[in-house]
Amino acid sequence: MVGEKIAEIDKLTGLPKELLDATEISKQQEKIKIRVVKRRFGKLVTTVSGFESKDEAKRLGKELKRKLACGGTSKGTEIELQGEHGEAVKATLLKNGYTEEQIDL
Repeated sequence: MVGEKIAEIDKLTGLPKELLDATEISKQQEKIKIRVVKRRFGKLVTTVSGFESKDEAKRLGKELKRKLACGGTSKGTEIELQGEHGEAVKATLLKNGYTEEQIDL
């Protein structure tokens, strides 16, 4: 009994909070779209959209820019990467827990 941790109970569901992982549930419902768009002067930009969380988009944007060695930005729930990186982005999303059905390339 001494030193035993009491689990916090969620008021809405009545279940322990550690059992509820809202990020995984929302991640399973997202439909991610990857598009390669030609911008001014013939430059290619890869856009990744469909995230529900701005924080998740920002985190993935940083990871993608570092992994692909390219520039880019996160605007709200959309990621823009300089260059044509469709397949590499899809592979990274699959490693981050997204499924094949959720990703539209």
